[in-house]
Amino acid sequence: MIYSALTVDAGKIGVMGFGERLTAAALLVLLAPVLVASALVVACLSRRSPLIAHRRVGWRGADLWMIKLRSMWGCHDAQSPRGFRWIERVDGPSAPPKHASDPRVPNAFARFLRRHSLDEIPQLWHVIRGEMSLVGPRPLTAAELRDFYGADAAEILQVKPGIAGLWQVSGRNRLGYAERRRLDLALVRRRSPRLYLEILLRTISEVWTGANSW
Repeated sequence: MIYSALTVDAGKIGVMGFGERLTAAALLVLLAPVLVASALVVACLSRRSPLIAHRRVGWRGADLWMIKLRSMWGCHDAQSPRGFRWIERVDGPSAPPKHASDPRVPNAFARFLRRHSLDEIPQLWHVIRGEMSLVGPRPLTAAELRDFYGADAAEILQVKPGIAGLWQVSGRNRLGYAERRRLDLALVRRRSPRLYLEILLRTISEVWTGANSW
């Protein structure tokens, strides 16, 4: 991995610690019924593994197999390995940009999962493990970092990736990569407890309304 040699001053990691892991654990327990029920519905509708793990570049360039509820499937997708699995690993080129009427999101339930970010609930596990933060730049693929972030990628990887970030509460799917890069850099450079809490509060509103999400 081209980013594996990155070194980071531990004092600049961001707002993270035992309290954040404890919060993530409490949220995961609280949301477990929603997660389990959604996973069962996805498994029945898609006839495939309800959870997927996408390969991303994590903190300090480490591999991060980011877990999500499956919300995209279709007859033209590659089939899951033989036999049912709860989690399917996906390691390949980045998917084409999504749009509001994307045929890969096949029904109202899948759209509901995406609109209200329920497909992101499993990532609380990464926060508990210390691989992600509740707030930080969203983890990207190596290709996305190379093609759209370029020389700025190293700076983005100085902090742990997050479930919620600045561009997710500033337009979300309406934003192109240039704007996402600008907001990710602003988050890294301005990170503070105040900004962390502001993004968390704005995320609650975004998740509730499902604005700018598809």
